[in-house]
Amino acid sequence: MEEKLNDQMLIRRGKLEKIAALGFEPYGGKYECTHHSEDIHANAAAFEASGEHVKVAGRIMIIRGHGKTAFCTLRDEKGDIQLYFRKDTVSENEWNLFKLVDMGDILGVEGTVFTTHTGETTIRVLHFTMLSKSLRPLPEKWHGLTDKEQRYRQRYLDLIANPDVRKTFIKRANMLQAIRNWYTAHGFLEVETPVLQPLYGGANARPFMTHFNALDMTMYLRIAPELYLKRLLVGGYERIFEITRNFRNEGMDTRHNPEFTAIETYQAYGDIDDVIDQTEQIVAACAMASYGTTKFTYEGTEIDVAGPWPRLTMAEAVKKYTGEDFDACKTIEEARAICDRLHVEYGEFDGFGKLLAAAFDDYVEEHLIQPVHITEHPIEVSPLSKLDPKDPRYTIRFESYIYGRELANGFSELNDPLDQRARFEMQVEEREHGDDEAHPIDEDFLTALEYGMPPTGGLGIGLDRLFMLMTNSSSIRDILLFPAMRPETDHDDTFQK
Repeated sequence: MEEKLNDQMLIRRGKLEKIAALGFEPYGGKYECTHHSEDIHANAAAFEASGEHVKVAGRIMIIRGHGKTAFCTLRDEKGDIQLYFRKDTVSENEWNLFKLVDMGDILGVEGTVFTTHTGETTIRVLHFTMLSKSLRPLPEKWHGLTDKEQRYRQRYLDLIANPDVRKTFIKRANMLQAIRNWYTAHGFLEVETPVLQPLYGGANARPFMTHFNALDMTMYLRIAPELYLKRLLVGGYERIFEITRNFRNEGMDTRHNPEFTAIETYQAYGDIDDVIDQTEQIVAACAMASYGTTKFTYEGTEIDVAGPWPRLTMAEAVKKYTGEDFDACKTIEEARAICDRLHVEYGEFDGFGKLLAAAFDDYVEEHLIQPVHITEHPIEVSPLSKLDPKDPRYTIRFESYIYGRELANGFSELNDPLDQRARFEMQVEEREHGDDEAHPIDEDFLTALEYGMPPTGGLGIGLDRLFMLMTNSSSIRDILLFPAMRPETDHDDTFQK
């Protein structure tokens, strides 16, 4: 169904023919900029003294006309710069074009720099051209959209209106680059593994399903790249990493989006201590890229990510915050009795490990504000990590927490193919008892392990959550350019518009 045009939109469309009649193309071509607004502000005195011509391009955000003169604000990628238009400074044809300019239009401008009597760095326009006519007026509150739903749905308007949002995504890009730089400098090879997989794995999560027509087979969007990366370790690579887009068919909230960015790394001949060290250094590198220091404030709380971070076992953490000691349990009944006292819900078939993990989720996570590593996770919730030789109930695994949120997950990787098969079979049993996130058996992966995978330290970091912390963002949607959104109406007629 075609959208009905309002009066302003009709007026703007009517200007297209007038612009063309003046000899200008409403949607111009290449424009050679010499500077950005930031450069001009930084070197205003030198530009003014030299009389050098500068050429900038960007969107007109403000127009203030005074008869034969007008001041405008132009916004480019780096910021805002004031423009001064004067009838007797530009050609007659360009002045007639200027009278057709609206807020939101994209112009290419050439001129000289001067400072107004109010101290504002300004470009005196000598020549300009239309590069793109905006057929829609900017939102009324163009100077700061506050409707979050509109901001997320129409991110382009959010980026136009809110320069701080653009800075957030520049910070995100800088942090991604800092991560790549760290791994490359430490001898890691960046690799790519399939997004479409015949069997999902590497995490406990529900997948998205699709159909591969050419092969007439069901495929899954990856929930994690882990099992493919481990195949590469079998093949002989020793240090690898992948920055991935993962997909999990689960709920959405301020910390979860069905499509998210993570990094997974594997260090052959390493162990849990190596990847804990990686975690601390990567988080510190992101803080430095974002703030220039390892200290920053998140939602009013000062966080310091300088290492080394303290460590607690999962059972120690539960004991610290509840007084209950899972380590001392000799039977499943004793563990259930603890959960009963704590009013922690559990299933009929849940073993010791799931009971401990449930108590941890209910009583501990919210207290982990400053960086901390939680170690010795139970075997029932850790199907891919080595057993702890001191206590077979636990694995050599850790999760890192900041501000009550899991940030990283790593372990000394399980490389015993027989033990791995037994873990997968345990997961199948969990699925039969109602756990629809349990891990399926990947026979090809088990075959690869039987050829021998070196002892390895593996790490996964949820980058979106890390970037939330480093940009003081309260919702994951604030650091995703295009977050998943529910359709505005029950009937999505996007293709009809």
